[in-house]
Amino acid sequence: MARISVTNLTFCYDGGFDNVFEEVSFSIDTSWKLGFIGRNGKGKTTFLNLLRGKYEYKGKINMPVETGYFPYAVNKKMLAGCASDFMWELKPGCEEWRVICELDKLNVNAEVLYRPFGSLSHGERTKVFLALLFSGENDFLLVDEPTDHLDHEARETVKEYLCQKKGFILVSHDRDLLDACTDHVLVLNRKSIEVQSGNFSSWWENKMKKDNFSRTENKKHLQEIASLEKSIKQARRWAEKSENSKIGYDPVKQHDHSAGTRPYIGAKTKKMQKRIKNYEQRVGREIKEKEGLLKDIENPVGLKIKPLVYHKETLVSAKNLTLGYTEGKTLLRNFNFKLERGERIFLHGRNGCGKTSFIKAVIGVNNKEDCNIIKGGQLDTGAGIIISYINQDTSFLKGNIKKFCEEKGLEESLFCALLRQLDLERVQFTKQFEDYSEGQKKKVLIAASLMTPAHIYIWDEPLNYIDVFTRMQLEELLLEFKPSMILVEHDIRFQEKIATRVIEM
Repeated sequence: MARISVTNLTFCYDGGFDNVFEEVSFSIDTSWKLGFIGRNGKGKTTFLNLLRGKYEYKGKINMPVETGYFPYAVNKKMLAGCASDFMWELKPGCEEWRVICELDKLNVNAEVLYRPFGSLSHGERTKVFLALLFSGENDFLLVDEPTDHLDHEARETVKEYLCQKKGFILVSHDRDLLDACTDHVLVLNRKSIEVQSGNFSSWWENKMKKDNFSRTENKKHLQEIASLEKSIKQARRWAEKSENSKIGYDPVKQHDHSAGTRPYIGAKTKKMQKRIKNYEQRVGREIKEKEGLLKDIENPVGLKIKPLVYHKETLVSAKNLTLGYTEGKTLLRNFNFKLERGERIFLHGRNGCGKTSFIKAVIGVNNKEDCNIIKGGQLDTGAGIIISYINQDTSFLKGNIKKFCEEKGLEESLFCALLRQLDLERVQFTKQFEDYSEGQKKKVLIAASLMTPAHIYIWDEPLNYIDVFTRMQLEELLLEFKPSMILVEHDIRFQEKIATRVIEM
C-alpha cells in the first residue's frame, strides 16, 4: 500500500487559453478502487496522462508505483498480427499464462490471443486489453471508459471482473458500473477537486445534501446582506441630515440651538458614520462567507425538444422481417416490431444481433432508399414521417460548428446556446471537431437531434462518452416531452428510467 500525492498541480495545453488544472492538491491510496467522475472536457483523461508522465506540468506528482493504462494503443501491424505476438510490446515483462488466467475470469477462451487482433470484436479486444492490464503485480492501473460500445452482457462481465480487483482508477460515466466497482471517488467539480469514500450513489447523495445546504446558506447570506445594506442607507441619510443641521438654523423654529449644539451634532454624526463603517465591514464579511458557496453546484438547464405529432397511431411496423447481407449472413429472422405514438422502445441484445442494421433499414425505407439488407418480410413507416437520427459513430464529424450548421440547416446561435446548456464551453465553438473529445462530439450530435423537429427520434448508442450529469439532463428531458423514440443504449439506469418497452433481439 502506497500513497499517490498531487501538490499544487497546474497544467495547460500548449496554445490553450485556460488552465485545465490550477493549484490542485490531493492524495489517493494505491489500494483503492477509485471511481473518477467529472463532466466531459474537465480533464479526466488529461489527468491520467499526467500520472503517466505524458505532459510537462507545474507542481508535483509523487508516483511511488508503476502505472498501466487501458486502452492500449495498437497500430496497423498489430491489427494484422495476434495478441500473443505483441503483448510484451504493450506490457513489457508480462507472462502469457497470467494473461490466460485473467481471460478465464472474463469468460473468454484463450484462443483469442492467437487470432488476428483485427478480426476480434470490440468486446473481445476490450477483454484482451483488460486481461493484459491486470496480469502484472503491484501496478496502479488507469482504466479509461472500458464499457463504451459494449453490449449489456459484456458490460456485466467487465463489471463482475473489476469487482474482484483493486488498485485502480476507473473513468466511467456508467452509474451502475461505478456503484458496483468502486469504494472511493475522485471528483472533478466545476471549481474544485474532492476525494471521498464510497461509490457514485453515496457521493451523489452527499452532494445533493451539500448543495441544498449551500443554497440555504447562500439565501441566508443574501437576506443578511440586503438587511445590512438597508440599514447602511438609513444610517447614511440620518448622518447627512444631522451634518446639514450643524450650519444655519431658524432661531424661531429651532430655539433650542445654542453655542454647544454644534459640537454635540458633530459628535452624533461621527457616531453614525462609525456605525455605517461597521455595517459596511459586516457586509464585507457576509459577502466573503458567501463566496464559493455555489461554485460547485450543478444547475443543469432544462432542455427542450419539439416532437412533431403524427396523424396516425402507428409510426413504424415490421412483420416477419428478415435482414441479411449479400454474403449470406442473416442478422434478423422473422422479426416483428411496432412503434406507436409516445413509445420509447429500447432495442436490447448482444453486439452483432442486428440492432443497428434494423435502425438503418427503418431510415432507408423512410427515405425511400434501396434497402438491399431486407431479405424478406415487410417494413413500413408512415407516409411523410420525419426522423431525427443520432449515429453511434462520430468519425464523420469534420470542420467546425459554423460549417456543420450550414450543412444541417441549423440556426448557429441557437445551436451554440443549446451546446452551452449541454455544458460545452464557449472556447470549443471556434475549434475544429477533430480537436473535440469523443464526449464533446456526441454532444454536437445530440444538440443537432434536439433542434430537429421530428415524428421519431432514433438514437443509436447516444450516451457513449457522455458524462453522467448530461445523462441525467437527458432523462428529465425525455420524461417531460415524451417523444416517440427507438433507442439502442446499454446504460441500464438510463434504460430503466426512459423505456416504455424493451425488445429483446
